[in-house]
Amino acid sequence: MKSLRLFWLSPIALLAACATTPPPPDDAPLEEVPEAVAAIADPAQNLSVVRIDPVDGCYWYQYSGPVETTFLPLRTSEGRAICTRAPEPEPEIDLTVERIE
Repeated sequence: MKSLRLFWLSPIALLAACATTPPPPDDAPLEEVPEAVAAIADPAQNLSVVRIDPVDGCYWYQYSGPVETTFLPLRTSEGRAICTRAPEPEPEIDLTVERIE
C-alpha cells in the first residue's frame, strides 16, 4: 500500500522541482546604476542590486522581504516603470465581421 502511495506522489514531487526557473544568464546585475536612473527611482527601493531585463528592457531591483528575495520592477516615485526603451505597441487586431452568404 505504501508503494502505491509513493508511486502517485513521485510525479508530483518531480513536477514541484520544476516550479521555479533560474533567471537567464545574460541579465547579470549592473556594476553601477546610472545617475539619471538613481535620481528618478523611488528612494524606498534598494539600488545595490539592479539588472536590466533583456526581454522588456526595464530595470529590476532585488527586494529582500521577510520570506523571500526576488526581483521587482524599478519604479519612479509616481509608480512608473523605469526602462531603457519604450514598450512596443500592441499589434492592432481587425475585429470586423463579414457576413458570408
